[in-house]
Amino acid sequence: MSEFRALVLHEAGGKVTPAFETLTEDRLPAGEVLVDVEYSTLNYKDGLVLKGLGRLVKTYPHVPGVDFAGTVAASDSPDYKPGDRVVLTGWRVGELSWGGYAGKARVKAGQLVPLPDGISTKRAMAIGTAGFTAMLAVMALQRHGVTPDRGEVLVTGAAGGVGSVATAILHKLGYTVAASTGRPEQADYLRSLGASVIVDRADLAKAPTRPLDAERWAGCVDSVGSTTLATVLTQMKYRGSVAACGLAGGNDLPSTVVPFLLRGVNLLGIDSVMSPLEERREAWTRLAAELPLDKLDAMIEDARLDDLPALADRILQGQVRGRVVVDVRG
Repeated sequence: MSEFRALVLHEAGGKVTPAFETLTEDRLPAGEVLVDVEYSTLNYKDGLVLKGLGRLVKTYPHVPGVDFAGTVAASDSPDYKPGDRVVLTGWRVGELSWGGYAGKARVKAGQLVPLPDGISTKRAMAIGTAGFTAMLAVMALQRHGVTPDRGEVLVTGAAGGVGSVATAILHKLGYTVAASTGRPEQADYLRSLGASVIVDRADLAKAPTRPLDAERWAGCVDSVGSTTLATVLTQMKYRGSVAACGLAGGNDLPSTVVPFLLRGVNLLGIDSVMSPLEERREAWTRLAAELPLDKLDAMIEDARLDDLPALADRILQGQVRGRVVVDVRG
């Protein structure tokens, strides 16, 4: 039985600590498909799990890693055969079950998506949950009539993973993108992804003082929540839509119903964790076609398993730009 290296979390006395261990396949959870993991990534949720925050993990020892991409090593499912390239995001893998911070993973066949041609396993993890969520958000805006001719689309938390990918996709699709960030040093980076306007995060972060403000945004991809989302709602154009997909600024929403009643604003919730399989396939197909891969490559920060404990602190403090891609083989 082959051995592989993994980052394993242990809990004692209420404190979670990481260890790098050599495991065998019999330690893996049940599932129809065994995957040789090549790359994983680092999401905000991964940072919480690595630091033992949020009570996301119920049982230890635990292998974290919300996302992974690799090649099928063995399969009891007719849907996959050895050699198939696959990607997994969500399904609470890396939380309730072992995840991708290991050389191998065993999961249910229905949790996997075949990788489209043109997306390598490394690029799949440059996309990861963050990029997949960004694509779902763009799809939701389009379903609700947000077209390029309607006006500017705002992206909050634009230098982060969701925001970076959303900015690049929207620009590719012909939208005028306004990118909001609290890190002015990232302005050139955001312009390189396609942002036409840079908005200071502070301009949106204060709680709104009135239920409606001047109309500005046709659409918004919001990964911040809290007072930022509340302020954005007051600035939406008539029948505009906000795709809400994050809570980096908090999980509260100090708002009123007035934007919904007087301007017909749509607040669209985006859930990537339990997204159904057909939606996942559509999103990954569109990512292959609509996300400029050169811009995706410019977002990547390369890392190894050994780097993850320190990177967890950085992502929780909002100090990670773009996408961290973890080579679990190194």
